[in-house]
Amino acid sequence: GKNLNLNFPFYIAKRYLFTKSSNNAINIITVIAAIGVFAGAFSLFIVLSGFSGLKDFSLSFTNEFDPDLKIYPELGKILSISENQKTELLKVNGVQAFSEVVEERVFLDYKFKNHTAFIKGVDANYRKVNTVDSSIVFGTWLTQSEFQVVAGNGISRLLSLSTFDYNNLLDIMVPRPGKGQITNAAQAFNRESVIVTGIYSVNEELDNKYIFSNIQFARDLLQMDPDEVSALEVKVDPTADIELIRSEINRVFNDEVLVKDRAQLNETLYKMLNTENLAVYLIFTLVLIIALFNVVGSIIMVILDKRENIKTLHNLGATKRSIRNIFFLQGTLMTLVGGVLGLFCGLILIYLQLQYNFVMITPSLAYPVKIKAENIILVFLTISILGISASYIAASRSKSALNF
Repeated sequence: GKNLNLNFPFYIAKRYLFTKSSNNAINIITVIAAIGVFAGAFSLFIVLSGFSGLKDFSLSFTNEFDPDLKIYPELGKILSISENQKTELLKVNGVQAFSEVVEERVFLDYKFKNHTAFIKGVDANYRKVNTVDSSIVFGTWLTQSEFQVVAGNGISRLLSLSTFDYNNLLDIMVPRPGKGQITNAAQAFNRESVIVTGIYSVNEELDNKYIFSNIQFARDLLQMDPDEVSALEVKVDPTADIELIRSEINRVFNDEVLVKDRAQLNETLYKMLNTENLAVYLIFTLVLIIALFNVVGSIIMVILDKRENIKTLHNLGATKRSIRNIFFLQGTLMTLVGGVLGLFCGLILIYLQLQYNFVMITPSLAYPVKIKAENIILVFLTISILGISASYIAASRSKSALNF
């Protein structure tokens, strides 16, 4: 008895779904409804995969430029660190290396062209913390010698810099710290001339922002003491617990510091990407909902078309409930088959893009996409939930067909 109750509606639903109706209009409506679901699932998956790819692509720049953790002074711009604290910091479990940095806004002057940028004085450990030296496009990274800098590609274009040009040096100026009136413009600034040894390129924003120098040079320029830094950049073991390391670092510096991870250093970027992701998902879910109106319509048409059959089934002893289940299952089957096929075709397309780069943004850069399990699950769940709801709404209309 119990087995028959479910198998019987399923059997009939299958027949209704896969056999042609004598009424041609209904066949057309059913095909359109199935194509709608297929297209909805297909596009939702492709857009989500494209977005996952873009998200990783946007964040890959931050991986190149930002450290795992950055330690800032809690108040003001300057952090003083003792030798003892440096030793303690390296002892923290999970800390692999750290680099001292000095950052400040400076004026650049080169052959009568000007630009405002940030100087970033770095020590010898910087390359352990960061892979920025791999993004050098011309020239070389800093050596031990004092008066040299590595500039961003954007800065080099704005000022028409060339590397190793000993005839034209780049002038760096910073306002002198101090009080009292400025009587002479030359006294107001510390000015140093340097040679550009390298040019790096990460992305547009960063290429316009930084010039790197050795830390000692930056300290002299900014009149800072040898134990003073603007921040510490820390490389962390990827398997370690970040929160634990954070509390340990705070302990070493007596809670006088702020420790930011990569997501916090790029807060606006992360927020923007997540908001966009949600908006895209909602827009395409709306497309799916519209497609499912067709499913509801097609099931109602089938119900009206099969009124004679329904009567016969009813007279043969089928309950109203099992008749309602027939149409509920038919709608669910239709959305799931359409949805899974759409998802499958979307997967194939994304896989091909990963393998053969059909869509290019620039001649050398393929449109970034990523196959993520959570996107597959999300699309499947969205379709199932919406499909089951639509089928339920449609099947409950079969009541009126049974009022005879």
